[in-house]
Amino acid sequence: MPIATPVLPPLTMPSPSGDQLKAARLAAGLSQVQAAELMGYSVQAGSRGGLQSRTWQAMESPSGDRNMQGPVFAMFLLLTGTHPDHQLVRKSAPTADPPAPQG
Repeated sequence: MPIATPVLPPLTMPSPSGDQLKAARLAAGLSQVQAAELMGYSVQAGSRGGLQSRTWQAMESPSGDRNMQGPVFAMFLLLTGTHPDHQLVRKSAPTADPPAPQG
């Protein structure tokens, strides 16, 4: 008998505005560099020392035309524990196979 797969409601994933992305990053307590590293965006040396992410800066810019894609934003919210409806839960550790009978 097949196991019934639960039907999950669709996950809405709109692209955030620059202000929404910045608010989500600040709510997670992350700098632009930390957020960029978490999501795999490039980080460069800044002109005044330290590090910066031009990609993240562009996505947060209110006048920019570069937005984070909705599914990537949903993953950011999930990874930072700030998603309004869902959370990531670690799977249980796999159980070890019982030892083979000796004999």
